Amino acid sequence: MTFQLSDSYDVAVVGGGAAGLNGALMLARSRRSVVVIDAGSPRNAPADGVHGLLARDGMPPAELVARGREEVRGYGGHVVTGEVDAVTRAGDGFAVALADGRAVRARRLLVTTGLVDELPDVPGLRERWGRDVVHCAYCHGWEVRDQAIGVLASGPMAVHQALMFRQLSADVTFFSHTQPPTAEQAEQLAARGVDVVAGEVAALEIAGDRIVGVRLADGRTVGREVVAVASRMVARAGFLAALGLEPVAHPSGMGEHVPADAFGRTDVPGVWVAGNVTDLSAQVGAAAAAGATAGAQINADLIAEETRLAVEAHRGPFSHESEARVAELVAGDRRHGG
Repeated sequence: MTFQLSDSYDVAVVGGGAAGLNGALMLARSRRSVVVIDAGSPRNAPADGVHGLLARDGMPPAELVARGREEVRGYGGHVVTGEVDAVTRAGDGFAVALADGRAVRARRLLVTTGLVDELPDVPGLRERWGRDVVHCAYCHGWEVRDQAIGVLASGPMAVHQALMFRQLSADVTFFSHTQPPTAEQAEQLAARGVDVVAGEVAALEIAGDRIVGVRLADGRTVGREVVAVASRMVARAGFLAALGLEPVAHPSGMGEHVPADAFGRTDVPGVWVAGNVTDLSAQVGAAAAAGATAGAQINADLIAEETRLAVEAHRGPFSHESEARVAELVAGDRRHGG
């Protein structure tokens, strides 16, 4: 990894996952000075491989990131280890302060810091997360196909999640826990052959480094090999507070995100976002594509600014005064009927 950190860049990318690296790649290939600041705590670190990514299916997440870093560096981009503590306005750009005391300035900012998965307070979930506790049927479904799967209901998407995993196994049990299904949802589950177990879940039963069951508060245990749970997903964006940009509730009810338009542009001029920090359900491929889109948009925004300044310089030092004088004369003619 490149540890060099210059004083200023065209673009600072905060977050070095698929979205950040692909955004940086687009910018570096456009001959922009760009730095990727990565704290080194990717959401998918516990996973054995990345799935659903064409030509890279099954690749370990760390390998994908390592290749991305190498590609960004190959075009002159910088990639540094560090955690961003705060971002503030500095003239027409931004001052980015790192937790270790380093600082850098940038004309534009691309935030790709991802999210944090908040899990229900059930012993065993966090310890098995990314192994036999899973959340996404597209990310992990093939790997757990035909196993005894339990779906822990803790949010608004629990029934949808159960129906997704039912596509992959005939043995799916829905644990109502804190989110019992409605009558309509219960009918859907029954029609698909998904058993519903009422009562709060107390813990996962582990033996031989694998899940063997789900224990309920009343002492019952239901044998399971895999547990699926929808985490509450919260964007990592606290360092943007000084800019007036904070995570808000996602319309799906799945957590909090930083809103942006289809190109990643936020309500704060000069700040773009991409990946899970704004799109909670984006997989690696979608996050990378969003990073590329945001990178291209940032480059276009910089080109527009540079072109405007070049036109002003081309007109000469008296261009503004001349334009003002012409406007005054035209207004005078109109007042006098000219």
